Amino acid sequence: MKNLLKKIPFPIALIIPIELVMMFLLIFPLIVEIWVSLTNWTPLLGTNWWHAKFVWLKNYYQIIFTDRRFVMAVLRTILIATSCVVVELGLGLLYGLLFVRDFKGKRIFVSLLLLPMMIIPLVAGYNFFMLFIENGPINQVIGWIVGRQVTLHWLSDPTLGLITIMVADIWEWTPLMFLILMAGLTSVPQNQVRAAVSLGARNFQIFRFLTIPLMKPIILIAVVIRGMELFKIFDLVFILTRGGPGTTTETISFYLYSAGFSYMRMGYIAAGAFIVLAIFLTASYYILKPVVKEIA
Repeated sequence: MKNLLKKIPFPIALIIPIELVMMFLLIFPLIVEIWVSLTNWTPLLGTNWWHAKFVWLKNYYQIIFTDRRFVMAVLRTILIATSCVVVELGLGLLYGLLFVRDFKGKRIFVSLLLLPMMIIPLVAGYNFFMLFIENGPINQVIGWIVGRQVTLHWLSDPTLGLITIMVADIWEWTPLMFLILMAGLTSVPQNQVRAAVSLGARNFQIFRFLTIPLMKPIILIAVVIRGMELFKIFDLVFILTRGGPGTTTETISFYLYSAGFSYMRMGYIAAGAFIVLAIFLTASYYILKPVVKEIA
């Protein structure tokens, strides 16, 4: 053991204690959640979680096969995540292509473009709440355009409520996608671009057959990062619709919050959280598989 310790470089030895602490903070809650998901534990029982009765996979079975609200929340979250990622990816790529070249005032425009990302999500959600209320500016502007008074129930209609949540998320987080894709665009080898131009390739051909293939790993990583965050979307739902009307705009995070803190079914929602984790890890594996192969 002493010989092994002597072989460890001093800089690495310095970070081992904090790494052990970080691993403990990661692994211990994971073990606790796995344990709780296999029990019927709830704080209402008046016992500690390690004394709860084991029900094994009963929670998983119930939440998958008998809980329609959970299934709909998962599908709704996938819909929101897919729609927002596609739009944010398109806008981020468009902005990246616009700002990849230097021009006068570029720093000012980039700073303005990044402002939404700097706003606290709760504040952004409240701002959109004030914009989309029945007597808010959005309905007034639409009324001016069509020439008559318009009262769209953005926050109390199931479809419009989902659209409002998506619009708010796209407004706030497109700048993050822009930053990632901008970094990818600036790293495209210019010698290859110049060679393509000398061979007579047009801008669209360069973009389609050179830029996109070279940026594929960055695009996939950006998609996974935003998808991961969108699967956890809670702030905007809480502020804008509270999951309503009824449960028609409820996402998985909001459902787990409601079930956990309204009904105190901790073992049940722990199982639901692991199911969502399994779905996301599976999707991430297949999305990032080409990147891993390329690196390997």
